[in-house]
Amino acid sequence: MEKTTTTIDPNTISTTELHQILLTAVAPRPIALASTIDKNGNVNLSPFSFFNVFSANPPILIFSPARRAKDNTTKHTYENIKEVKEVVINIVNFPMVEQMSLSSTEYGKEVNEFIKSGFTPIASHKITPPRVAEAPISFECIVDNVIELGTEGGAGNLIISRVVNIHIRNEYKGNDGNLDTEKLDLVARMGGNWYCRAGKDSLFEIPKPIYSKGIGVDSLPIHARNSKVLTGNDLGRLGNMAEKPSLESIEKCKKIQEVNDALKTPDLEDKCKKLHFIVKKHLEDSNLEKALSILFCV
Repeated sequence: MEKTTTTIDPNTISTTELHQILLTAVAPRPIALASTIDKNGNVNLSPFSFFNVFSANPPILIFSPARRAKDNTTKHTYENIKEVKEVVINIVNFPMVEQMSLSSTEYGKEVNEFIKSGFTPIASHKITPPRVAEAPISFECIVDNVIELGTEGGAGNLIISRVVNIHIRNEYKGNDGNLDTEKLDLVARMGGNWYCRAGKDSLFEIPKPIYSKGIGVDSLPIHARNSKVLTGNDLGRLGNMAEKPSLESIEKCKKIQEVNDALKTPDLEDKCKKLHFIVKKHLEDSNLEKALSILFCV
């Protein structure tokens, strides 16, 4: 079946429609639960998913409290930071996600979202805004710069925040003393009302190609690259191998009964297809060297 594509010029649709596309497509997004304070001492707590880390030296986190598309008003977080250039960026995990969502309610400026959401404020060490005691990790930050991307509804305001202190709850560390991804149980924002959870069942590891300089998909046999059995992920995993299989390894794989039977198939396309199913089975069992060697048996 022919695949079709919809092409959209962002200038031809409303900001609301564009916002929906961007937030659904660019996901999952980490969540910054930002606590700020205004010049009169009023505390604000609000989550933002236009957020990420952008530098380790200096340590920079950036998030964006965008102008509201419906009426072009600005958010209290942005207004507070213009007055007091400090923010605590609290990381959100599953045990606190419902309270985090509640804190996104657009209460009046005089309302403290810590109280409304039931979070516990705890004093920061180097800045004025309090941090969230329930957060697995909190970053005390000085705001180095605010970049306003526009003046119309939907325009972002980049809050460039330099980390000056980090708080990590010890229960989220592994035996090696480092943060443990499985224990963290982080959540991320999707489109609409959807979130996703980085729990154990959804986590997987991929070896970093920068360590091995893989041979690349272009070095695989052409029948593999044209396969209707092997997926792009399969090919990417094979292309991440550090070197092509040796002749000895290939000859050894040819003697495997199911491989030998497949190689006796007269039709080349059927032969390759049978081999690809064998390769896929070995990939699923993480027998990468054997899987790669079988590909080169043809």
